[in-house]
Amino acid sequence: MTYSDALKKRLKTGAVVAGPWCILPSSDIIEIIAKTGMDFVIVDMEHGPHSTEHLVDMIRSADIYGCAALVRVAKNDESHILHALDIGATGLLVPHIESREDAERAIKYAKYHPLGNRGFSPYTRAGGFSPDDIKQHAQVQNARTVLGLLLEGIQGINNLDDILSIQDISEKIDFIYIGAYDLSQAVGCPGEIDHPEVRRHLTVCIKKIRDAGIAPGGYVAKQGEDMRWMCDMGMQIITLLPDLTLIYNAFADTHRIFKQIVQKEGRI
Repeated sequence: MTYSDALKKRLKTGAVVAGPWCILPSSDIIEIIAKTGMDFVIVDMEHGPHSTEHLVDMIRSADIYGCAALVRVAKNDESHILHALDIGATGLLVPHIESREDAERAIKYAKYHPLGNRGFSPYTRAGGFSPDDIKQHAQVQNARTVLGLLLEGIQGINNLDDILSIQDISEKIDFIYIGAYDLSQAVGCPGEIDHPEVRRHLTVCIKKIRDAGIAPGGYVAKQGEDMRWMCDMGMQIITLLPDLTLIYNAFADTHRIFKQIVQKEGRI
């Protein structure tokens, strides 16, 4: 069973999975994260300074410890999506989904016929460089590719019912992620993720998504209490703080402890 097979199966059975956003272009950091046992990493190609070389090495590093490498492509674009999948990403998080048409376009680019129209080339890392059965390549990739949609604004929220009405949507999409920060801005309270209006939208959307047989996500957990209410709300995709923020926090805490010690002993 591949990492994508395992992740897809767990999401379909209602399991809750966790992993961080990854902004830093570092395969070493991905390997460290994967070794801790995280279920996935999301490599952010929109906000991170990643190149093709960085991305393929980061995917390889996640593979070492059986961690699913999900790529948040920079935009809902055929070349971006095809490139990430061909170099071996476990799956995708496609941003800026605001309508049924946007969702259908993401599916079209990410899936081979008959589900979509992904450009066909089995001679890639995703295809094992030289697949034994080229005819099966499309079927295997369609079954393995984890596909997530990122709804980032109020328009996407308002069109959620229409998006979920896509025929056989639960067979084409594995998860839908509500961008809480973008949502907070859309409802007029930028950055106030705990605002009642943001929570209300999240709660309604999560129920609809789960009822459609798709895994929901939509927040960045800063601490254990966040993870708890995210699970209580019904989220299955628990995203953690980005790699660079967790590194910063770890060193900031260590430095704070150091300062307390030397100040107490009068050595500063």
